[in-house]
Amino acid sequence: MAERTRPAASAARFGFTDDRAEAQLRAAGWWDDAGPADGCGQVLTAFSRAPDPDLALRGIDRIREADEAGWPELSAALRDDTTLRGRLVAVLGTSTALADFLVSSPDEWHRLTGEATTPSGHYSTILTSAVRPEGDALTGTDAEQALRKAYRGLLLEIAAADLSPLVEPDLPQPSFAEVADALTELADAALRAGLVVAEREVTRSADATLAVIAMGKCGGRELNYVSDVDVVFVGDGDLQVATRLATSMMRVTGTACFEVDAALRPEGKAGALVRTLEGHEAYYKKWARTWEFQALLKARPAAGDVDLGRRYAELVAPMVWSAAERENFVADVQQMRRRVEKHVPSEIAERELKLGRGGLRDVEFAVQLLQLVHGRVDSGLRSPSTMEALDALGAGGYVGRADAAELRSSYEFLRTVEHRLQLRGLRRTHLFPEFDDRAQLRVLARATGIRPVRGKSQSDILASEFRRHVQRIRRLHEKLFYRPLLDAVARVPTAALRLTTEQAESRLVALGYAAPDGALRHIKALTSGVSRRAAIQQALLPVLLDLLADTPDPDGGLLAYRRVSEALADTPWYLRVLRDEAAVVEQLATLLGTSRLVPDLLVRAPEVLQLLAEPDRLAQRSPDEVATSLRAAARRQPGLNAAVAAARSLRRHELLRVACADLLGLTDVATVCRALSSVWGAVLQSALAAAIRQRAAQVGAEPARIAVIGMGRLGGEELGYGSDADVLFVCERNDGATDGDALRFATSVAETVRQVLGAPSQDPALEVDANLRPEGRSGPLVRTFESYRAYYARWGEVWEAQALLRARFVAGDAELGQRFVDAVQPIRYPEGGLDAARVREVRRIKARVETERMPRGADPTIHTKLGRGGLADVEWTVQLAQLRFGHEMPSLRTTSTPAALAAMADTGLAEAEDVGSLLDAWQLATRARNVAMLVRGKAVDQLPTSGRELAAVARVFGYSADDDPGEFLDAYRRTTRRAHAVVERLFYES
Repeated sequence: MAERTRPAASAARFGFTDDRAEAQLRAAGWWDDAGPADGCGQVLTAFSRAPDPDLALRGIDRIREADEAGWPELSAALRDDTTLRGRLVAVLGTSTALADFLVSSPDEWHRLTGEATTPSGHYSTILTSAVRPEGDALTGTDAEQALRKAYRGLLLEIAAADLSPLVEPDLPQPSFAEVADALTELADAALRAGLVVAEREVTRSADATLAVIAMGKCGGRELNYVSDVDVVFVGDGDLQVATRLATSMMRVTGTACFEVDAALRPEGKAGALVRTLEGHEAYYKKWARTWEFQALLKARPAAGDVDLGRRYAELVAPMVWSAAERENFVADVQQMRRRVEKHVPSEIAERELKLGRGGLRDVEFAVQLLQLVHGRVDSGLRSPSTMEALDALGAGGYVGRADAAELRSSYEFLRTVEHRLQLRGLRRTHLFPEFDDRAQLRVLARATGIRPVRGKSQSDILASEFRRHVQRIRRLHEKLFYRPLLDAVARVPTAALRLTTEQAESRLVALGYAAPDGALRHIKALTSGVSRRAAIQQALLPVLLDLLADTPDPDGGLLAYRRVSEALADTPWYLRVLRDEAAVVEQLATLLGTSRLVPDLLVRAPEVLQLLAEPDRLAQRSPDEVATSLRAAARRQPGLNAAVAAARSLRRHELLRVACADLLGLTDVATVCRALSSVWGAVLQSALAAAIRQRAAQVGAEPARIAVIGMGRLGGEELGYGSDADVLFVCERNDGATDGDALRFATSVAETVRQVLGAPSQDPALEVDANLRPEGRSGPLVRTFESYRAYYARWGEVWEAQALLRARFVAGDAELGQRFVDAVQPIRYPEGGLDAARVREVRRIKARVETERMPRGADPTIHTKLGRGGLADVEWTVQLAQLRFGHEMPSLRTTSTPAALAAMADTGLAEAEDVGSLLDAWQLATRARNVAMLVRGKAVDQLPTSGRELAAVARVFGYSADDDPGEFLDAYRRTTRRAHAVVERLFYES
């Protein structure tokens, strides 16, 4: 005969580990020598699902011993009634305190049958009846005991409904919000019952009226199982009587149910316990601190005189929803949170559910701050409930949907853990167990519904989930609570937040908008409707209007913002970035109110917007990295048009990035010029490679190698935003091809490159200018390497030698390009320099250029290119020195103007002070020309002389809104005047 399994081992199958389990099961009648008794399998299975099966079984055993006569009825009910079984076993397996209650009052288990539970709306009636059993209220200890029993019975029902699905999964699971609401209803009922007792105990109670205002979690209808109930008392009539009523009510309720805390009253514990409505009003208007208004956000009449409570709520509401306009409001709230956090002992900080980093207070402070700032005009945010407010913030666009959902999920998780911890002994606690206390973690994990997964225990999963939720809360708290936009919104007056009020137009005028009616139309277009997008715009625009008002062109900036917003309406992250990143809003306002080019580029390269929050990424990207990325992207495209489109797109991105960094003062002029030159070269390289592939496919061969030589500003890596690309096309036949075949192939390719890049576009033009080639426009577009060498040796003129000073390989065949550069060295740095006749020729050409090309009516003192002391003056002076002395002074052999100037000082060709004057003027003129284009949106050589364009240019150069922008022109003229005097001495030797 096979040996029978030992009963203890069989009992262990149901989760029991206590040595007494078998005896307790036998005493209950659920176990015999063969194991589970007939019909008791479901009961034992229920115990196996309890958070702590041993604790649940001990509780049952104690109830049996306390009421042996009633045990058969309970035992039978546990076998037959699924609802009772789930509720009772779950409660006993979670809470020793509720088990004690059931042992002391064994009949109370009847509350947990399916038919007997009490709707929360009846709580007040039941508790009041308990302290006034036959219409005459009990007092003293009798009242406290009666209230305590009735309160615990209803608390038992709430906990049983909350926990029962753990044991019987088919039972309905109330949401966390429903549980918190039921606990709040129970607290309200207890306060009302306590007041009934107090009215009986206090003589002359009819001489006073008392209203009890719930605060904190009770006010927000999100109470814990065990929590102090924060209250404020408002009295009328005889305040001494009202105070005795409040004191008596606090004693009764505190002894029977929970601690009643009135420390949130005016002046705290040092203040009067009860004040009149007028007394509250005077205090809040004159003395209240920021945190007190934050606390009042949750104020709600809970007990006592209904009319007095209503009047109190009506009194404080306007104060609460205007508190954000107090000086330093946001900073005060943030400081309060940091102060609370510092008081948490370091040894428990990581396990503190309520006050620690990533704890419940992080969620509550962030939500309340957002409510107080944005709830001034959006009444939908004015809920005292943290979770309701969080939902409203997400729905209204003040918080990202994903952020709101994650924050709510983590908040519910921590609150649920807090509830399970408190239920154990019905003690107020917010401390997560030690991470190495695996037994306690296992019970807590089971109580929160965590099931084991393969390879991980419940205790490990709970610890991991706890850390994950805490880290997520802290991350989102820091993102939302310390969002600079909050402070900016808080500083905007409430009236200004109501963008549709009649006062909006006058406010816009006061802010500096020249066309307030047009601004109002833009505002209406952006904020009309009830969409989430409109809601976010309503939150952003008040701040944006103030920011734009500080720019040179508020009206143009607002129009640009509307254009950008409408163009990016379907870009999912656009408004989210503006809402979540205050730095982006501030920078965007500056850009839109300054530049006409930026918004044009932004609607087609919106991804740059995200870089505004990261100055390093915006300003410090390597030009070589950008060029490599652009060439690679274009190379992946299947054809010429696709390759050029990809190159244009990346050039647009880079152009916008550089422009933003430039306007925001994050980069210098040399970096701007190098970045623009590098991206232009990469575009040329990409277009050339694609054109060669296409033409080679058409003719079935590649008869020539082609190199593109950068000239002018492209060669010197000194391009501006509106510069053309001056180039020479050089070719050389490949083996097996004739010179004619090579030239025809190369010419076709070069013409294709010029055509596709020069096609009309909304971006700044991509003009490929080959007019510096031999014989100018009348000469062939492409020459062979030998043809160039022969031409320059026999026919080259001095202006062509001067143009070659900037020659630099930029695209195509690198070996051919380098040979070309080497071949022209003797031309641009002629042995022996220039004779007197050639020097006179250079000077004559410069004078003719200035005479013929200076626009009629232009002011030569502020023309950046041809004006006195402008770019041409400095560059011709440098280039004449290079032509004359470059052969003997190697340091002059550079395509860079600043580098050549430095060489002139080093070699003694010019005094350091003179070189400094030339360099200052060149850099100033270069940047001024660039900024003028960014401001106007099109290439321009002369600086604006008045109006908002001049103000915008001056602002970019560091002049404030209070400065006269004409001061910038004066400074420009002084700098270029000094440089022109140097040019007269060095270039003309006068």
